[in-house]
Amino acid sequence: MNTPTKNLSRLTALVAVSLLALTGCAAAETPTEAAPAGESVTIEDAWVKATDEDMSAAFGTLTNSGTDAVTIVSAETDAAGMVELHETVENEAGEMVMREIEGGFSIPAGGSLELVPGADHIMLMGLTGALSAGDEVTVTLTFSDDSTYAFTAPVKDYSGANENYEGDEGDDHEGMDH
Repeated sequence: MNTPTKNLSRLTALVAVSLLALTGCAAAETPTEAAPAGESVTIEDAWVKATDEDMSAAFGTLTNSGTDAVTIVSAETDAAGMVELHETVENEAGEMVMREIEGGFSIPAGGSLELVPGADHIMLMGLTGALSAGDEVTVTLTFSDDSTYAFTAPVKDYSGANENYEGDEGDDHEGMDH
């Protein structure tokens, strides 16, 4: 090989390596997009209250392993005609009542949210049938980014947390267990 051709080959190789290096730097500097919320949330100790009535609730500890807070905006299950995200609060009369939470459930980055009787929970209304201990219920959560997360929870016997339900029309449904 003569010297001009050799120098041209070296120059071409140097340019190619430089372009690869620059491409690598540009890729490294591009901010990574956050994973969908449904991929960063899991649930532990999930369960649903056994009942032969029209309403029940799902509980467990939701954990967000992501770097951004996530918001659960809705839930659904084939076991109920309607599902709402509920909180339990004290009303003007000093009674504990459950009601749909505005804006959904927020789970901080790296944090968790406990769904427990007498506090935050997933309310199942218009049950399609009795829920007996040993059955399983699959619930799908939808997040504010439209991603979803489904979990299956065993049905368990439980008595307690007998708050009233504060409906849209302001009527309380006494003794609705959850």
